[in-house]
Amino acid sequence: MARSVAVLGAGGKMGFRVTKKLFDAGYDLRAVEIGDVGRARLAEAGIKSVDTTTGLKGAEVVVLALPDNVIGKVAGEIAHHLAPGTMLLILDAAAPYADVLPKDRPDLTYFVGHPCHPPLYSTTTKGAERTDYHGGVAPQAIVCALMQGPEAHYAIGVEICEAMWSPVTKTHRVTVEQLAILEPGLSEMLAMCMIDIMAEAVDECANRYGIPREAAKDFLIGHLNVEIAMWFGYSPKVPSDAALRLLEFGKARIMQPNWREALSPKVVREASELIVHGKR
Repeated sequence: MARSVAVLGAGGKMGFRVTKKLFDAGYDLRAVEIGDVGRARLAEAGIKSVDTTTGLKGAEVVVLALPDNVIGKVAGEIAHHLAPGTMLLILDAAAPYADVLPKDRPDLTYFVGHPCHPPLYSTTTKGAERTDYHGGVAPQAIVCALMQGPEAHYAIGVEICEAMWSPVTKTHRVTVEQLAILEPGLSEMLAMCMIDIMAEAVDECANRYGIPREAAKDFLIGHLNVEIAMWFGYSPKVPSDAALRLLEFGKARIMQPNWREALSPKVVREASELIVHGKR
């Protein structure tokens, strides 16, 4: 018998993608959606939407495909409808790490999973996979954490996550804290911050120094291709001595000396609380 999975927020932008994957994989799917737009999106895909009570009844796994700032509230509201042993599966570490999940239900399993998204460098992607930057068409790795519940439930959480984000190349196991360090820490506070600065730097080249914007963008993207490949082991790391000297010269002017603290559990928890509560 197919495993029963309820998805709350099934018709949302994020929720629809995972719901469609579970539907196609043949799960006993309960697509819970309260919005008219989301219901219409599900109907167009041949997926029937249900109300919360119907969706939760007998569900083995409940996926909270919801904004981080409402996960705690919704989890608290639905907890009394869930039988012992039910798994709450959250798609991001922020809410669990901000400690908003019900504390009075130690008999529930809390599981967190998140996709890595398709890698920059792959020797296997082809056709439409090459322009799939988010995942779902191109293969990607995922990261999973069992926050609370029996060890045997880890395999169940992985099964659902691998179905939602298929095709999956590898599943990495981490703790919830480690997942929070990866996101929001590594991917958003650090990487996205630097990428945003690079985009602003291209505009600076164009607006302040008159360099054609397309030339500046092509120059930067091409160099990123080479430099990321070298620094992350996709090609031999062979920068010139001059480039390495300039690396240290630039870091001293751009980076805060204590930048590594952005990945510390203390700061990552503050970031998670900012995401969930809108304040630290």
